[in-house]
Amino acid sequence: MKYQVIYTSSTGNTEKMAKAMFAAIPGLDKDIVRFEEGMLPEDADIYFIGFGIHKGTCSMQLLDFMSELHHKKIILFGTCGLGSDEEYYKCLEDDVKAWIADDSECIGCFMCQGKMPISVRNKYMDMMGQGNDEKIEKMIRNFDKAMTHPDESDLRNAVAFVEGMIRKLE
Repeated sequence: MKYQVIYTSSTGNTEKMAKAMFAAIPGLDKDIVRFEEGMLPEDADIYFIGFGIHKGTCSMQLLDFMSELHHKKIILFGTCGLGSDEEYYKCLEDDVKAWIADDSECIGCFMCQGKMPISVRNKYMDMMGQGNDEKIEKMIRNFDKAMTHPDESDLRNAVAFVEGMIRKLE
């Protein structure tokens, strides 16, 4: 089987995940490309497609690309700054999967927390004192927790996920 890892990454979080996952794919019939660089081959059997979540979804350009991949097996992976809630991750996965062409199949998804730009924390700090401080404080705590992600544990989990997907495909 031929594998293709395609990812988009504005903060480096998803790129870190993509590289770890790529290294976990056995054999030599594989490639990795950053989506923004173009030159996206459509001849692989299995696509690992990675993205960062911004405002609840991934980029429209990546969604359009996925909708044009036909008769492929797709494995999604992503990073999200807003926490590590599996239920939230499942909603994100479902929203992204909805864009996959009907004749393609999503066979798995891996999500983990990722750090956010400091401008996000600054925005939260500016919101303090304007009401709803308890919610803002929770968002700041989440931001601070996210600063170390994806961490080594996240990368190990991503590698284990890839290994499980490969076994499933054999």
